[in-house]
Amino acid sequence: MPRGNRVELTKERILDTAEALFAEKGYRAVSVREITSAARCNLAAVNYHFGKKKNLYLEVFRSRWVPRAIRIRESFRKALEGQDPLSPTMVVRALAQAFVEGPLSDEERLRHSQLMTREMTQPTRAFELVTQEVIQPFFQEIADTLRSVQTDEVEQEQMLLNTFSIFSLVLYFNFARVAVSRLTGREYDTAFRALLVEQITRFSLQGLDVSEMEGQG
Repeated sequence: MPRGNRVELTKERILDTAEALFAEKGYRAVSVREITSAARCNLAAVNYHFGKKKNLYLEVFRSRWVPRAIRIRESFRKALEGQDPLSPTMVVRALAQAFVEGPLSDEERLRHSQLMTREMTQPTRAFELVTQEVIQPFFQEIADTLRSVQTDEVEQEQMLLNTFSIFSLVLYFNFARVAVSRLTGREYDTAFRALLVEQITRFSLQGLDVSEMEGQG
């Protein structure tokens, strides 16, 4: 194998290993030595590619977390393509489907949620990075889209709070799967995920004061 390919494979292996450890234990609890041992490489490889642990942690978010978040956003947009006119039902359902039904695998979803949960409780520079590049623009996109399809005038602050409420439902049912499964006695199979999408949609529409689901969207 050419040296360039070996170097790139080593870099990707370090990132994969670091992501798994950071997601499981958090940034502060993981040492570079632990990462190199699990990734079967030496300290020089980490220094060569990333310089220090902080840079490696940020790169995990840039090259792993952000692309996954973009895939979720694109899934939302794709669900609304060709839908004319749009309705609140379509927008909320598309958002719920993007998180609850795809496109992330179970392993990707777990790492994604674990990393962000730790950042929410102990923010680092990574939180600023993902907020500026992904979360804030996507959040504003949802709020603007909802505002554009509601017939009643809604103040900007109220629309932001409405959007927060919808996101809260979506994120909880997506990331708290263990708790939801145990309390409901249901597995997160295709049928249950579809049921949750409709639950989120109905509940959110009531909060938005949309009386009916426009012929189920």
